Amino acid sequence: MPRKARLLTILCASLFFFSLHGQDSAPATTEAPKKQRPPRPPRPGVSTPGVRREMSSIKPDAVFPVEGSPDWQVTTEDAEWVSNGPKNTVHRMDPKTNTVVAVITVGKRPCSGLAAGFGSVWVPDCGDKTVSRIDIKTNQVVATIAASPAVSEGGIAAGPEGVWLVTGAQGTLSKIDPDKNAIVAQVAVPPNSAGVAYGDGLIWVTSPDSDMLTGVNPKTNSVVYSVEVGPRPRFLATGAGSVWTLNQGDGTVSRVDAKTGKLVAQIEVGVPGTGGEIAFGEGYVWATVFEIPISQIDPATNTVVKQWHGPGGDSIRVAHGSVWLSNLRDGNVWRFSPQQP
Repeated sequence: MPRKARLLTILCASLFFFSLHGQDSAPATTEAPKKQRPPRPPRPGVSTPGVRREMSSIKPDAVFPVEGSPDWQVTTEDAEWVSNGPKNTVHRMDPKTNTVVAVITVGKRPCSGLAAGFGSVWVPDCGDKTVSRIDIKTNQVVATIAASPAVSEGGIAAGPEGVWLVTGAQGTLSKIDPDKNAIVAQVAVPPNSAGVAYGDGLIWVTSPDSDMLTGVNPKTNSVVYSVEVGPRPRFLATGAGSVWTLNQGDGTVSRVDAKTGKLVAQIEVGVPGTGGEIAFGEGYVWATVFEIPISQIDPATNTVVKQWHGPGGDSIRVAHGSVWLSNLRDGNVWRFSPQQP
């Protein structure tokens, strides 16, 4: 074979070899493959016949536009308030005119609930690690308090003795004195506690990691009840002589007698997973999560009597004769009658 032909044959064979084995001989890449997060299973809700409804069946009496992410709510005598984390604002809604009448700039990234008391709305700010105090007469921030919310999904509450917020992941419930605008007392609660509510003379605190509800005497700053409830309780409400916890672990609602500190009912709601909120009003308990924005629970039977599926939801309150639903993903707040068919 001529020399040029031999060289051409060798070259072709070499190219063929590397085309087959090039991937094996190439240096290994250091970039790890991206993991696709599996979709969260849909929330089942309850299967009781006649309970399910669709969100499209609700015709709101008013829709309040809140550009951004309308989230936490609180009620005062003549207004409903909603926080807006991305905009660093709190919006005041007038139930008489069904309009947003004030937009107040607060600290960075308002989070962890809203509370009303002492002529003010109290706003935890996760970005600034503070609490903003809004005067409800002037719609102005009149104080900024050094009190860092422990978690963004938590709560703040006002009682006759002060304003209460979990401020430490190690388990610190802090009391803010409205006269001093400063923390004046701290109570040890379970680590990583979150939600806070006032009812029946006590401050109530949820602890998702330990499945506990803690009752604190605000006069003595001491723990009086420690109650095991459903798995991963976070949000809570008080009413009908009870404390109600929304349990993210299994989507149940636990009912605790506020006088005895005893668990009296575990209610199937079918809304497991992150997010959500719970409220009491018009004689019922109301829970919200994405996909199932409204679950209505009758305290007389400890059962879900109506449950609406579909888009919407995130925070819920019942006040001024209406249900108020924050639709975080849609950038608005709905107001509608609690007497839905």
